[in-house]
Amino acid sequence: MFLTHVTTEGERWDQLSWKYYGDAHRYHPIVEANPHVPITGALPAGLKLAIPVLDPVVSSEDLPPWMR
Repeated sequence: MFLTHVTTEGERWDQLSWKYYGDAHRYHPIVEANPHVPITGALPAGLKLAIPVLDPVVSSEDLPPWMR
């Protein structure tokens, strides 16, 4: 499953990752889902990107003690 995102001038891969996943370092799935987009520091406006819907990353530290 994918969401669609249309870029604005100057958006970056890490910003998209933060917006959709809450983790700026989790941008690789977005890059891999959009092989037609060159890897640049900043994206141009108007690109249609596929944003994969990912399962949330939950560490045992985030869980209450009875669920660890």
